[in-house]
Amino acid sequence: MLLTQKKLPQEGWSDLMIEKLLMEIASMDSNNLGARAGVGEREGRVYSHLVARRNFYLSHGVGRSGDIAAVQPKAAGSSLVAALANAFAKHALRIAGMPKQECIVVPLATGMSITLVLLAIKQQRPQAKYVIWPRIDQKTCLKCIYAAGLQAKVVEGTLEGDSVVTGDVASVIGDPNEVACVLTTSSCFAPRVPDNIQKVALICKEYQIPHLINNAYGLQCSKITHEIKEASRIGRVDAVVQSTDKNFLVPVGGSVISSSSKSFLQQVSGIYPGRASASSVLDLFITFLSMGESGYRKLLQERKALLPEFQRALEELAAKYGQRVLVTKGNTISFGVTLSGIDNSTELGSKLFLRKVSGTRVVNGNSTKEICGHLFDNYGASYTEYPVAYLTAACAVGLTWKELETFISKLDQIMSKLTKNE
Repeated sequence: MLLTQKKLPQEGWSDLMIEKLLMEIASMDSNNLGARAGVGEREGRVYSHLVARRNFYLSHGVGRSGDIAAVQPKAAGSSLVAALANAFAKHALRIAGMPKQECIVVPLATGMSITLVLLAIKQQRPQAKYVIWPRIDQKTCLKCIYAAGLQAKVVEGTLEGDSVVTGDVASVIGDPNEVACVLTTSSCFAPRVPDNIQKVALICKEYQIPHLINNAYGLQCSKITHEIKEASRIGRVDAVVQSTDKNFLVPVGGSVISSSSKSFLQQVSGIYPGRASASSVLDLFITFLSMGESGYRKLLQERKALLPEFQRALEELAAKYGQRVLVTKGNTISFGVTLSGIDNSTELGSKLFLRKVSGTRVVNGNSTKEICGHLFDNYGASYTEYPVAYLTAACAVGLTWKELETFISKLDQIMSKLTKNE
């Protein structure tokens, strides 16, 4: 059924079923054949039995030296896992609401995957040297541009109420032939809201400039996937990159690159030098089998159901201490709580972390950072003159009600002490 339908199973498989399948697949790889004679320099030999078991005896990796998506003759089993992982990812993207596209799973986290895509675009547009990038204060988003040998034209955002929104992209284009692409961001920390992807897609279509979307953790939000789908319909979207760990709850190390152009994806996979580790692909393959279509839909639904409770709990706590939740309607994953009048607000993040609460960010307007030669004032807010200090927290896929209660309780305790000190 998996080989014929190439979709997530309707219901998740048991661990025993998955392990049995993996053992059968592993038996197809040359390193697991009996009475073999491997006389090459790379024969999938693994010294540690613990390491071999950890990887389910799939040690050849994926791809070949000239193409990460190519079938490796010595690794029929590993190649099958990679092919099915790609097919499952394609199905999962459709479930999440993305446009009908081809995709590949690559063993690189989001930033390096964006670099890989930029290198492919650079091959198509060798005269181009700039990437137009609406400012988002996350270091990877800028560093991936320079890692590809390109330069960033930074588009400063504008402030609408509490929200930092996309600035004037068209005003910085200049000579379109010198622009490799526009790199937009669809999932971000509050008070930044997702870029106006539809508007940018129309600009890219008009100027005939490629459009790359950093959709790191946007698959979990139906509003974001709908925006990408509409942008692809009315304008230009060349590729979308999304993280495997943030969207599918696997260890860090992989991403899914999707595109409506199969030939472009082939170009991207052909740029990757050498074979690649099968670890992140295998993690995703196992997870897809374990959750099945029903399990994945349930994850998305649970986050959506928890969202109003998350916002309500933050609003009640904020009001208790004379603060408020930032109004950033375009962002339904990350939320900000003002920290007005609290001079020692920087202590809040560290105090939460010491109490086993991770993932929050405190931005107080005092941080200036230089990244790849660009100087950013009020770093973290994605806007130089953001008027208030704040704390962010995210209602992301996988969050449980118990975690929310724990977070609110501990934040309440710390806010109580900080305000008393004030």
